[in-house]
Amino acid sequence: MSSSDKIAKNETDEEYTPPKVWVFEAQGGKFGGTNRPTAGARDDIELPRGSHALQLYSLGTPNGAKVTMFLEELNLHYGLEYDAFTIDLNGAQFSKGFTSANPNSKIPALLHYRDGPDAAPIRVFESASIILYLCEQFDTDHVFLPSSADNPALRAECLSWLFFVQGSAPLVGGGFGHFYNYAPVKIKYAVDRYAMETKRQLDVLNRRLGGLDGGDGGPYLCGDVYTVADMVAFPWYGLLVQGQLYSAAEFLSVKEYEHVLNWAELLSKRLGYHRGRMVNTPWRDEDERLLERHNASDFDTKRAHL
Repeated sequence: MSSSDKIAKNETDEEYTPPKVWVFEAQGGKFGGTNRPTAGARDDIELPRGSHALQLYSLGTPNGAKVTMFLEELNLHYGLEYDAFTIDLNGAQFSKGFTSANPNSKIPALLHYRDGPDAAPIRVFESASIILYLCEQFDTDHVFLPSSADNPALRAECLSWLFFVQGSAPLVGGGFGHFYNYAPVKIKYAVDRYAMETKRQLDVLNRRLGGLDGGDGGPYLCGDVYTVADMVAFPWYGLLVQGQLYSAAEFLSVKEYEHVLNWAELLSKRLGYHRGRMVNTPWRDEDERLLERHNASDFDTKRAHL
């Protein structure tokens, strides 16, 4: 019996009882070969480095796309440049260099050589932490994160939606996405449980954007203002309703969420979105991807609409 057969038998056996002490066994599925119950570096490989003060190490998954979308918006508004390098999830996240940037071995991770190329960098990990750090350092006009002095209510609304995504999206990705798309066996209870939760979250957003909860509605999560809350939410919920995440649009009946669909279409028209979605995406076509990004001019060789 193969290891995947054993996994299928154990995970679907109605009489399965967890042991008193859990013991690690290799898992099946797309990422099962790299998963272990321990942290830390597995090799001595260091990270590559470009010429800019900001060095991003990431992959164009929803969590990675949040950051590259925002960095491109900062580039378009302020001229901010950065270098980006692709970190595949087949083991590169466990290198010595990457675990130094993020001890949790998850993308994205940012190193900021704020005090010069020879000084120790500031490390920032977790996507929302990176975005808030970038806001504090570079969004001096408060274009993407409202000022607490000028509009504390709008800032609070923005941060509330940002952290709604941070707290809720793991149930979409690690819950629904895993059991619907990646798990080596399909478990009805797990798929049903997380499909229900994903649809509930989409309804939360739909009610907010459509003004169905008593508020003013969209077109953005903070009303008329496009903020980091939209950028954080879009790679999860926008791509999901557009059928670009887990191929689950029909399964989840996303046509029910009219206002989320309108919001996703609106964000999809932004240049920052198109640029950010190209960075660190090795699975996309050659003219739609940048495995490494070093300057805005890198996009000149890509699709004409950029």
